[in-house]
Amino acid sequence: MQQAVTLNHNGLTLRGMAHVPNGTEGTPVPAVILFHGFTGTKLEPHRIFLKISRALEAIGIASFRFDFAGSGESDGDFEDMTLAGEVSDAKAILEWVKDYPGVDANRVSLLGLSMGGLVASLVAGDRPDDVERLVLMAPAGTMYRLADEYDRQLAAGMAATRVRVEGKDIAGDHAGNLLGKAFIDGLRGFTPYDRAKAYNGPVLLIHGTKDEAVPYQVSHEYQENCYGDMAQLHIIEGADHTFNSYPWEQDVIGAITSFFGA
Repeated sequence: MQQAVTLNHNGLTLRGMAHVPNGTEGTPVPAVILFHGFTGTKLEPHRIFLKISRALEAIGIASFRFDFAGSGESDGDFEDMTLAGEVSDAKAILEWVKDYPGVDANRVSLLGLSMGGLVASLVAGDRPDDVERLVLMAPAGTMYRLADEYDRQLAAGMAATRVRVEGKDIAGDHAGNLLGKAFIDGLRGFTPYDRAKAYNGPVLLIHGTKDEAVPYQVSHEYQENCYGDMAQLHIIEGADHTFNSYPWEQDVIGAITSFFGA
């Protein structure tokens, strides 16, 4: 069963979707929380998050996918988005899901795509006892490169598009999404591995070899620096950043359902 849900965090309404298997009344079920990527939404390209949620529901697992504040249909403005803010949203979602009727609070897992994978890795590292399993799809452990590129443009006298929004410090225009300077500052020099490695549960890393946004070697770095033998590395030959073909998508969904159904 799919239904729209909301939660309030820091004065903003986060809007999402809950998928709970039918016929499980009175029996708590495991749950997976899906975190979308940079400029993404709770659907993600080619509705892959919806398809993952439906596949999980079919094997008896609930799932929840929210738009972060400033993204999709949630309250807020994208230019106010920061990595720390999304981690805060994610922790609030985790607490909310643990209390959701019919969910087994001891069997909640996280799944994140791109920046959502970065967020998921940080939440799992900060709250290792609250996360049963972890799936990182093309995790953006190299988001700091956005700050590097901004600094490079600034030094070259070609700083990001000069956008002015009253009362806000704007760093630039990213395909129509305004980036706040606080977002850039929060990424400068940041790498996730020291925080992420506190998580010691099962991990599935999924990455395409033709990912131009986040090199697939980043998933190898997560495995080597954080998870070791606890991580399965699922590399999809030729796949791009968001797995934009039916065979790649089906490969992703199959790997995820196998991981959670094991």
